Amino acid sequence: MESVVIEGVVTPGRRIGHTIGFPTANIPLQQGVCDKGVYRAEVKVEGIEQVFDAMSNVGCNPSVGGNELRLESHLLGFEGDLYGRRIWVRLVEKIRQEQKFATLDELRQQLERDREQIESRLR
Repeated sequence: MESVVIEGVVTPGRRIGHTIGFPTANIPLQQGVCDKGVYRAEVKVEGIEQVFDAMSNVGCNPSVGGNELRLESHLLGFEGDLYGRRIWVRLVEKIRQEQKFATLDELRQQLERDREQIESRLR
């Protein structure tokens, strides 16, 4: 896959990722930007020199009844508020397809496995 860069301003979501330990920076998307799924990504935040490794999801959040296509990125090692800030997300490598999970705990467990897989590829 050729890497895709998506730029946008971070908008508030429903804060579900935050409640299960995976806060995300959310950007609304147009259909057809790229395949739905979970990606290893790199994120540049306007005004910050550091590029953050990230776990990003392109999809509609089927596990929590979502229907709006969005890009959600969990920046590894970042703490702070990104609402209203412009970010650039480079989708480096697709990890898996978007899935629907029966419970938030199942989703959280899969996100932990996804993060471990991404971190292992960074070493």
